[in-house]
Amino acid sequence: MRPHLAATATLTDPSLPALAALTGYALAVLLPAAVVWLLGYAIACALAPFGKCRRCQGEGKHAARLSLTARRTWCRRCDATGLRLRVGRRIWNHLRH
Repeated sequence: MRPHLAATATLTDPSLPALAALTGYALAVLLPAAVVWLLGYAIACALAPFGKCRRCQGEGKHAARLSLTARRTWCRRCDATGLRLRVGRRIWNHLRH
């Protein structure tokens, strides 16, 4: 025979208004913070549209993967420039055209 399990939250549970207030407070804090972050990132993408290449860390070269010697080859991801176009700038360019 299974023991009877009580419901954890009912419509008359006194903790529900407190949870709703906490959720509203979190939304009131996180939404403006997200907007500020988004505006800051948009300004960064406008002023500096390029960032370091993740594969070569901005050097233009990286170690060959299957080489027995530590030979460095040109980075194909960034065409040996060491730069990549930021995601935000890529989205901006797509929306502009």
